[in-house]
Amino acid sequence: MTAVKEIQNHLEERFPLRLAEDWDNTGLLIGRSKAEVRRMMTCLTITVASAIEAIDRHVDLIVSHHPLPFRATKKLTDDSAAGRLMLDLIENQIAVYSPHTSFDSAATGINQQFAEGLGLTRIAPLRPDSVEPNIGAARYGDLPDSIDLSELERRVMSSLSISKIRTVGVGEVPIHRVAVACGSAGEFLEDARRLGCQAFVTGETSFHTCLEAEATNVALLLPGHYATERFAVVRLADELKNSYPNIEIWASDNEADPIQSRDLT
Repeated sequence: MTAVKEIQNHLEERFPLRLAEDWDNTGLLIGRSKAEVRRMMTCLTITVASAIEAIDRHVDLIVSHHPLPFRATKKLTDDSAAGRLMLDLIENQIAVYSPHTSFDSAATGINQQFAEGLGLTRIAPLRPDSVEPNIGAARYGDLPDSIDLSELERRVMSSLSISKIRTVGVGEVPIHRVAVACGSAGEFLEDARRLGCQAFVTGETSFHTCLEAEATNVALLLPGHYATERFAVVRLADELKNSYPNIEIWASDNEADPIQSRDLT
């Protein structure tokens, strides 16, 4: 029998919880640590669609990148969307584990995978961990050869298997050092600029961060929050299959990016 606690320990060895941001909510968030796991699903976010999938397929454990609950909860009722989701999962005895920002920052975490996918070399964290400086928040690295912004856009889209990207450009400035931070991480723009990056790739950010990037001549590429993280939970499912061949494991089939581009012309 494989218990929730065994998988929790495995995940926390790979993605140490001390790497999580202070504001984050990580670890085992719902469920009993001694419960048996026969079916496990990974997903980016627990939504109505992914929760229904987990219930219909009799999942015992969901490993969700984004936490549920995300913020401190004073009451658990069906008055809120999050409350309804948690009650549905509890009633169906489904545990929830979230690595979130510890997954982002770990040695083999999302940002490391993201940087490697773009072909960066000499990869290092934008904000090193105080204990292990070779890991930490976000990443930056160098390209083997300088490229222009259009080529970087193509590489990002190819790496993340997307067809559209939003960009704050810097003309024809050669790009040889690039920073990456998955999700919504505009707060790393100044770190990227300080470390000599000509471009910074993050999922989404504010309008004012876009203006700051333009003013400081750093190209800002925004492929979308979903795109910069979903690929990693798919890979995580495959990796967990290898570690736990006795458990049925998959990445959510029903999960989708809630933001859709529409052409009304």
